[in-house]
Amino acid sequence: MSSANPDFWEIPVAPHKMDAFASGRALWKPERCKTPSPHLEQRRRAVKTLREIVATKLTPRQRACVHLYFFEGLTQQEVAERLGISRRVVSQHLFGIVRDGRRVGGALKRMRKMCKRLGVAV
Repeated sequence: MSSANPDFWEIPVAPHKMDAFASGRALWKPERCKTPSPHLEQRRRAVKTLREIVATKLTPRQRACVHLYFFEGLTQQEVAERLGISRRVVSQHLFGIVRDGRRVGGALKRMRKMCKRLGVAV
């Protein structure tokens, strides 16, 4: 088994199984539900805050990678091809790299830090 971190593995899914998912639904798009949830307003605020963080606190390249990977649902390879960079660089922009046993950089680390600073539970 690979020593890579399993949090970052991409799992291939057969195209015919993707039909089970609603089309047009992105990862961070709030769902429309018939019964109002008591946490719906809190969730909407969290999504709004995350979008503001993405728009203002990330580098342009991190922003592009986050938008394509999380909001449009592309794979890291597809993001790399669209931006003209390697898949490894996309991964570094999204998740950072491990240097001297510590994770350095990455859009998700920056977003988590900003959410914690703003008191948003993600």
